[in-house]
Amino acid sequence: MTDSCDVVVVGAGLAGLVAARVLCGAGLDVVLLEADEQPGGRVRTDRVDGMLLDRGFQLLNPSYPQARRTLDLRALRLRQFDAGAVVAHGDRRYPLVDPRRSPREALTALKLPVGTVREKAAFARWALEVGFGPAARLKNGTDVSLADELRRRGMRGAFTDGVVRTFLSGVLGEDELRTSRRFGELLVRSFVRGTPALPEDGMQALPDQLARLLPLGVLRTSTPAVAVEGTSVDTAAGRFQARAVIVATDTRAAARLLDDPEPATRALTTFYHLVEHSPASRPMLHLDADRRGPVVNTAVVSDVAPSYATKGALVSSTVLGADGSSQAERAARRHAGTIYGVDTSAWQHVATYPIADALPETPPGTGLRRPVSRGDGVYVAGDHRDTASIQGALVSGRRVAAAVRADLSR
Repeated sequence: MTDSCDVVVVGAGLAGLVAARVLCGAGLDVVLLEADEQPGGRVRTDRVDGMLLDRGFQLLNPSYPQARRTLDLRALRLRQFDAGAVVAHGDRRYPLVDPRRSPREALTALKLPVGTVREKAAFARWALEVGFGPAARLKNGTDVSLADELRRRGMRGAFTDGVVRTFLSGVLGEDELRTSRRFGELLVRSFVRGTPALPEDGMQALPDQLARLLPLGVLRTSTPAVAVEGTSVDTAAGRFQARAVIVATDTRAAARLLDDPEPATRALTTFYHLVEHSPASRPMLHLDADRRGPVVNTAVVSDVAPSYATKGALVSSTVLGADGSSQAERAARRHAGTIYGVDTSAWQHVATYPIADALPETPPGTGLRRPVSRGDGVYVAGDHRDTASIQGALVSGRRVAAAVRADLSR
C-alpha cells in the first residue's frame, strides 16, 4: 500500500514536531512518522510508581529564544532551580549563587577555598561578557576549543578544574572541553541569562504540547521508517510517497537512513534514586570540586518540582559515558553521598538511563547552522544541524520547514 502526501517527516522529536506543525499551518498535507509509541525522541518521561523519570537528566532553559516563540511556557507550569550550584569541597558544601539574583550571597564564591581570587575574577568577567555581550561576537569570533579559550582568559587552577570544568562536563558530555568555543559559550550565555527549570509534568510535556497542536491523523506513532529512497519512505505499514521528505531523527538513525557516515556522539548515563528525605539544602545542581568520583552533577529533582515524586525525594545523578551496570550505579550512589554529605546505604535505586547518543560532537570549526537540504527533495533536521540543545532542535525544525516551503512553492 502506498500513501501520498506533500511532506513526510521521519521522527517526532522536537525538531520533527515543530517542522510538521509549521508545514501543516502552511496548508500542506503532512505525515509525521514516529518509531516509538509516543513523540519526543530523546525528550521523554516515564511514569513509574508515582515518580516522573526523565530519560536522562534534562532541563528547559526558558531563556532560549525559540522556547519562548514555540512553546506555551506558562502552560508547562515550569518549576525553576535556584540560580547557581552547591559545590562540595572536603566535608563542606558551598552555595555559589548568581549575585544579581541574590546580592546577599554575592561573596560566597570567595569563601570557597578552591582556586585563587584572580581565577574567580577571571571567571566572573568571562561569564558576564558571554552572558550579556553581543551574541555576534560569540558566533563570529575565531573558534578554538573551550579549554583553550578558558586558558586564554586566565582561568587556570583548582576553581576552573573543580567547578567550571565539572559543570561544563555535565552540560557538554565530555571532560576535556574539546568542544567548540562558539557552541560552549552560547550554552553558557543561556545559563547566565536564564534559570533552568523542569515542567510540572516532566520533560515529556514539551513534545506532548507540540503534538496536541497537530491536526488529527498527522502523527503516526509505532511506525518506524526502514528506508528512505528519494522522496519515498518505506515502513512496515507500507510506503509513503511525498514531494519532500524530512529526516528528523537522531544523528545515528539519520546516518543509517541516508547512508551517511556514522556520526561521533557523546554519551551520558543518569541514575535515579528514591530516598526518604531530601539530602540537599537547596534546589540547585550539586557538584564536587574535588572530583572524588564519576558524578558530574546531581540534583534532587523533586525539590525543584514536587510532582516528580509523590513520596520521598527523587535524586538524579549523571556520569559521563553509557554504562548502566550495577557497578556503575554503586559508584555513582557512593559519590552522590559524598557530594551531599550523607549515607546512601538506604537509597533505593529506581532507574538507570544510559544514553549512548546523548549529544553530537561539536569540535572547533563546527558550523552553528549546517545545511538542511540535500538538494534531492530530502531534508535533514535535528539539533545536530544547529546547536546540540533544545534551542537547536526547535530552531532546526523551523529552518527545515522554511526550506521545504520555499522549495515546494517553486
